[in-house]
Amino acid sequence: MESRVALIGVIVEKNESIERLNHLLHQHAEYIIGRMGIPYPKRGISIISITVDAPADVISSLSGKLGMLPGVNTKTIYSKTASADKKEDV
Repeated sequence: MESRVALIGVIVEKNESIERLNHLLHQHAEYIIGRMGIPYPKRGISIISITVDAPADVISSLSGKLGMLPGVNTKTIYSKTASADKKEDV
């Protein structure tokens, strides 16, 4: 299956959604390359960047689920190249 690298940008405006957001990220931990969160108290928001390497349908699904949480906005950008997972026969 083809895998893509993507960046999911997340802005959290309601802290009540953070527990559910973290649960969704934990469910997709195998695809997450890295994550950086920046609290911005002046505006009362948090900004999170999540880098993933996963099939496009998994990335889309995760981004959609995150964006459906109350007070959470997402935007996803994909790399232009895809790579097929290569498994060696033993």
